[in-house]
Amino acid sequence: MPRCRAARAERYRRRMRDPMKVLVVGGGPAGMSAALHACELGAQVTLLEADQVGGTSLNRGPAPVRTLARAARLARDWGSWTRFGLEGAPPVPNLAALQGNAARVARYAHERKHLAEHLRASGIDLVEGTGVVRFADDHAIQADDGHVWTADRVIIAVGGRAAALPVPGGELASTYDDLLTLKALPEHAVIIGGADTGCQIASILGDFGIRVTVFEATPALLASADPDVSAGMRSAFEARGLTIHTGTLVERLEKHASRITVTYRGPNGSDRVIGDAVFAAIGWPANIETLGLERAGVAAGRGGLVVDEYLRTNVEHIFAAGDVTGHYKLVQTARSEGRIAGRNAVLGPVQRADYEIIPTGSFTDPEYGQVGLTEPAAALNGEVVSAVARYDDLVRPVVDGRPDGFCKLLVDRSHRSVVGAHVLGEYSAEIVQVAAAMMAAGMTIEQIAGLSYAFPTVTEAIGMAAQNICRQLDLGGFPQVWSELDVSQEKTARLP
Repeated sequence: MPRCRAARAERYRRRMRDPMKVLVVGGGPAGMSAALHACELGAQVTLLEADQVGGTSLNRGPAPVRTLARAARLARDWGSWTRFGLEGAPPVPNLAALQGNAARVARYAHERKHLAEHLRASGIDLVEGTGVVRFADDHAIQADDGHVWTADRVIIAVGGRAAALPVPGGELASTYDDLLTLKALPEHAVIIGGADTGCQIASILGDFGIRVTVFEATPALLASADPDVSAGMRSAFEARGLTIHTGTLVERLEKHASRITVTYRGPNGSDRVIGDAVFAAIGWPANIETLGLERAGVAAGRGGLVVDEYLRTNVEHIFAAGDVTGHYKLVQTARSEGRIAGRNAVLGPVQRADYEIIPTGSFTDPEYGQVGLTEPAAALNGEVVSAVARYDDLVRPVVDGRPDGFCKLLVDRSHRSVVGAHVLGEYSAEIVQVAAAMMAAGMTIEQIAGLSYAFPTVTEAIGMAAQNICRQLDLGGFPQVWSELDVSQEKTARLP
């Protein structure tokens, strides 16, 4: 047996005789992933959860709220019935029933998938309902009732929360979570903050026929998105009657009877608007204030805990994963970081966290998805070739009655590799996931252009954009397709 393999086998046998103790704090996607992976590697794992495993993503956030988004999308689709020859009265939202269905989805992982039972059956000592816990020292975590857990390694995965609005009257603002506890749908909702969360709240309420005003401090509605996607989203919102203010700061909130006055300052000076409900979506800080980090000597930075490429904090045996690291506050990133933290906690620093290819999707209306670099960011790294395939040049979106949207690919000219993909329109997340798989496989743009794509699908947009880029680079002899022969003024004026 080779020496390195024998050494690994001996370490495994030693762990089985005297398993390493790993303590995971936080039972969301990152914590569950870390606990399961550490357990598979032979560690004795204890998982502490303040409330119920599943975290925000299953219990309060993406899963149940996106169920509301689905209902809102169905309400929106009523507007296209007549186009398909359908007749009938518009659906009327029943808020209690909408929230009940969202709660059903939140319970699904617990009642149908037996999430807690699965963790325990895997050999994990799961402790739910601990309440607030904090470090007693660098190897021990203590609950308010005095219970103490000790371990050789600690993984912090306590997640984050919606940021409070730091202006006078900020406590009057609701958050993303409060969509599930509304007593009535407002007539006019004010959303403070654009980006993913703010735009999703705006989309849900807008599709339910509510008047919506959005305030975003940065010049772009979606500051982290590709400029074409951000501009397209704003145009789509405004076409639906939503009011968008960018480059605008909210200065204070004031309660007047049952309504809230929002005073703001924008490019044209100060003004105010009155809403029935105000939602703040301005950030997602890490839940680290009550952890007693100073007792363990763990350092925190502005975005969360300071970690290295192996997800170790400055204390060598304490790791962190998920929103608490401040890297990418996404479920998919949390799961990946959890696996890596669990592995490195047991085996030592053997795997680095990789953030190069992270596909993301939003349940906004219209949807948007992205992976890799935006066009401005890609241009800083070298010469980039881009192309756009428009939805109304594809059969499937036209068949579905949703022809507004596009797929944009960015390719490094010298390596002919895709460095970014950005989609606005129906099925964006699925299209971006396909692009992400192509990027991870290292496919060249001519290989992507040469693939056969199922017809009629929206994913054909990837092939169409890829062929466009190949023509620009004089690769493969891909001819123009019928949809690109229309150069009318109406066509060339479309976004992006």
